[in-house]
This record gives sequence, C-alpha cells and structure tokens, in this order.
Amino acid sequence: MRFRSARRDDLDRLLGCAVDEPISWAHPDRLLTFLDTGSYRYDRIWLAEDEHTGEIMARAVWWSFPGDDRPLTLDCLYVHPSVPGRRALAAELLRRAHEAYGTAPEYHVFVTPGWRDDPGTRAAIAWRWEAAGEAGLTEELERLRYAWTGGEAPVPEPSRRLVFRADDDDEAFVAAFRRVAEGTLDFHTRQALAVMDPEEQARADVRDYKSMRGDRSWWRLAYDHGGDLVGVALPSANDAGPVVGYLGVVPERRGQGYVDDLLGEITRFHAGRGVRRIAADTDVGNAPMRRAFERAGYRVFAVRLVLSPATGTSV
Repeated sequence: MRFRSARRDDLDRLLGCAVDEPISWAHPDRLLTFLDTGSYRYDRIWLAEDEHTGEIMARAVWWSFPGDDRPLTLDCLYVHPSVPGRRALAAELLRRAHEAYGTAPEYHVFVTPGWRDDPGTRAAIAWRWEAAGEAGLTEELERLRYAWTGGEAPVPEPSRRLVFRADDDDEAFVAAFRRVAEGTLDFHTRQALAVMDPEEQARADVRDYKSMRGDRSWWRLAYDHGGDLVGVALPSANDAGPVVGYLGVVPERRGQGYVDDLLGEITRFHAGRGVRRIAADTDVGNAPMRRAFERAGYRVFAVRLVLSPATGTSV
C-alpha cells in the first residue's frame, strides 16, 4: 500500500470515494465546495493507494478555517468496502498523516439523535472509532446540536438587567474569555487549560472565533447596570449558516440565570437580521447550557461525536 497526500490530478478519483453508511462524510458536493473555499486542501487529504492498480483504498479528509496554517478536524474517513480489516488500514493512514502534520487533529462525526438504536450507525462508527483510537485519538466526547427556528420558537425580549456593548478592542475580549473560562463546564476549554496558560488559551479562542464566518462587529460584552462585566455573547456563523458562536458568564455571577440573557441576546440579534434558523452545540455533560437551550426553544437535531488526543500527549 502507498500512503501520500493528494494532488490536484487526483480529484476525479477522490470524488469516487463514496460512503454509503449513515454518518457524515465529505461527499462530492462538499468536497468541491470546500476545496474551492479553502476549508479543504489537497495536502490535507491523505490517500492509501494500491501499489499495483493505483486505486484509492482509503481516504481521510481534514477541515480547517480557510487560510489557517493547521488542519483542525478530521472530517471524513473512508475505506473501500472490499478491504478486509478496514480498521487497520484506516489507523495506518491516520498515523501517517499525523506524523506529517506533527499533530493529531480531532475527529468529528455527525449522526442523528438516537444513533445508538441504529445498528447501521453503530457499525459505521465502531471501526472508525477503533482506528482513530489506535492512531492516538482516545478522548471521547458527545455534543448535542441544537437549532432555533423562527416561527416555531419566540424571539426573546431584550434583557432588562444587562447592557450589551460592542467593543473593537480584542484585548477586552481576551480578558473576558479568560474570566469566563474559570471553572467552565466546557470540555474543550478545560482540555486546553490543562496544557496552556490561561492568557494563551483566551487568545487562541479569540483568534479562532475571529476566523469564523460571523462578523467581528457582532460580538458583545454584557454588563450589569453598575458597569460590572457579567459575560460574553458572540453571535457568529459557520459554513452552514448562523450559529450561537460562544457565550459564558463570569464565575461570580453564575447561578443567577444570566445564561438565559446571553443566549437571548444572541438569538434576538440573529433574528433581527432576518435569520430564520440558528444552530448551536453544547457538551452532553453541560447540563446548565442544555437547559438554557431548551428554555429558549432550541431543539436537538443532530449529535456531534468527537475524538481527540488525551491531554498532554504528542504525536
């Protein structure tokens, strides 16, 4: 077997790699669109080829923000159905790519709610999870995907106890992100803080949210009427449309229902732009955020399964 990153002249064969299992994958339309926007790049698509026939026997596709210098997430893992032991070939392909990248990006798979009750979905996930684990992605996380739909859920009224202000100074958001991260229930933030300085982690968050498709001018800091910071509310957007980018309450103001005010402001902001659907994610284990989404009329429409390296490990 020959392992390598893809080239432009591989495109026709890349488009022929089809996943017929009930999970998310880089289908032809997505592949072409994201290659055009820069979210996919040929050097971030890895192949395992039959040395004799040149046929693609396995394909792995990584996603990133356009222009980013690092692959962020594994978006698709395909192995030809004729391959005996698909897990072993997939694991080797991932290991080769991780060595080339010098890092092991997370693997994200999107499935429908109740996926554990579907034998086809469980089987599709099983060999991929085993392969990813052998390649160093051993931390498992399940995130719920919510959506607010105009006409089905009400537009929240403006908060009476908070004042929301735009601020074009990134340092103000770095300071706010750092405070909000203290004691957070968010898995990824806790994982980052285990290996990064809090200031560095906050700056990385600000950088990543600025890379999203949402406008930087949408970001808001939330203050009480005495002028004290209460939290952060970031309406944003990704490739699929408007999202609840980020929200958080500073530690000393938690437990007072401010999460509803922040989520309400983000929802109201998007709705005021004429948006009819807003998507959002939160960890299964983040019960306060889940309850806030449900109170605001957001409903679960999908599940995001995430595999990542154990904290502190290296390629």
